[in-house]
Amino acid sequence: MVRPQGPNRSKGISVKDLDFSGKRALVVGGSSGIGNGIAHAFLDRGAVVHVTGTRASADQYDAASGSDLAGLNYSQLNVSDTSAVESWTPAFDTLDILVLCQGVVEYRRAEFQMETFRRVVEVNLNSLMACAVKFQPMLAKAKGSLITVSSAGGIRTTRGNPAYAASKAGAIHLTATLADAWAGQGIRVNGVAPGLVATKMTEVTVADPERLAERLKGIPIRRLGEIKEIAGVVLFLASPLSGYVVGQTIVSDGGRTLSS
Repeated sequence: MVRPQGPNRSKGISVKDLDFSGKRALVVGGSSGIGNGIAHAFLDRGAVVHVTGTRASADQYDAASGSDLAGLNYSQLNVSDTSAVESWTPAFDTLDILVLCQGVVEYRRAEFQMETFRRVVEVNLNSLMACAVKFQPMLAKAKGSLITVSSAGGIRTTRGNPAYAASKAGAIHLTATLADAWAGQGIRVNGVAPGLVATKMTEVTVADPERLAERLKGIPIRRLGEIKEIAGVVLFLASPLSGYVVGQTIVSDGGRTLSS
């Protein structure tokens, strides 16, 4: 067996591989839910973390809305408006890690209406491209990482949510396409596709015992995912541990997409 020599020789896994001290991260959609958990995961490991949300100021968020903005640098950004993304002036000029965690879903078959369909796609897909393009120069300079948060709903059908499913499927393919386009610039683009996690967005299911029980039947490990489990995947994808992972979306869904 030929063993690698010199700088390419493995030195093993170190706790320092998950130390983000000196790094700057931006979590778009990091004001609540999964995005907020991801933001705090980076903060806890030494990064300077910026987050965006739709409200005018940080003090308009609280624990009831699934938010903890302590230690995070908050900015308002309406990602549903591409021009707002393009014209936004961030409070930093360097960036090592960009996590795109914005998302919206509409229930009661509202996504079958074209106006609603367009609005969901604008947030869940078009804004990913707008944000990626905006921060590509900073990421290229830092040889940084871009991580999208899509959904297991982009892999299997979601009967009542055509816009959500289509936009998340598009996000997965966009991740792979940007990875191919930008790897030569030193930017690693990857993603995570969560399954059912208890957040404000999934409350319509999680708060209904009968509906939740039915959903859990389709999850092999028979439980909801946890925000920290999704954050863990993102930390991995942003770390040197995944240095040879490019263009992949890791499904973290308890096995839900293993069967129809």
